[in-house]
Amino acid sequence: MTAYEPPGGPGTEAYDAVVLAGGAARRLGGADKPGIGVGGRPLLDRVLAACADARTTVVVAGPRDTARPVTWAREEPPGGGPLAALDAGLRLTTADRVVLLSADLPFLDPATVRQLLAVLRDGSEDGVLLTDAEGRDQPLVAAYRAPVLREGLAALDKEHGGLTGLPLRRLTAGLRLSRVPGPVASFDCDTWDDIATARARIREHGHVLDEWISAVKDELGIDLDVDTKVLLDLARDAAHGVARPAAPLTTFLVGYAAAQAQGGPEAVAEAARKAADLAARWAREESPSAAADAEPNATPDAG
Repeated sequence: MTAYEPPGGPGTEAYDAVVLAGGAARRLGGADKPGIGVGGRPLLDRVLAACADARTTVVVAGPRDTARPVTWAREEPPGGGPLAALDAGLRLTTADRVVLLSADLPFLDPATVRQLLAVLRDGSEDGVLLTDAEGRDQPLVAAYRAPVLREGLAALDKEHGGLTGLPLRRLTAGLRLSRVPGPVASFDCDTWDDIATARARIREHGHVLDEWISAVKDELGIDLDVDTKVLLDLARDAAHGVARPAAPLTTFLVGYAAAQAQGGPEAVAEAARKAADLAARWAREESPSAAADAEPNATPDAG
């Protein structure tokens, strides 16, 4: 499949992403880790959503269905380890900056990816990586300067006669790195206990709504940021001022109207405003003071 090319905008800084998704998952009993669901979405799709604005995204693993198009690569031989996988993925990228990610990061988000890239852009280091809750480096949640990676990989390949079986630290130990604390975004799923922890966390009150909206947009192929508070307020007004079933139906119609207008967040906000005003007028008509709002010359129908 060809590389995904998202539309760029003014000031967009190109980067590529390499996602390593071909590990053996021994601590999960050999389960298909990238395909394990957390919050209704495979782990791999959750990671791909975090780097959706990458110019090219290369996933190093056997091809599978994903929520968005990617380029597939495979190290030779398969299972040759992270350095061999990185080399295979990097060969299909062209940007000067590359985000390197593992496929088991349930809480990685676009803001964290942007933060890594911004720190890399503004500094002079070879790379920027997250540190976990214990302060340990996480080189598979990081942004690097691609030419430096290529140079280091070539040197290791020459020194060892290949990259198969070499640990990632053989490369990163020679790089100048910045670090950004990321105890949540760097959380990875190596065991079934980790999977259970991730599944429980996204159902906590402070996270469940955002997680659900993100999952729905992913499932429907919608790439649109909207003000959820506006829609929730509209649903509340429709439920209280009209009838409870009016809430979901009204928010659906608002979304449909915005789509018909081929608009973005502004179209959603405008449609929501109109519907909220209508709900307010509807509710006022049922209030005891509604008669006071009638026209002065209006008279009730004769019975």
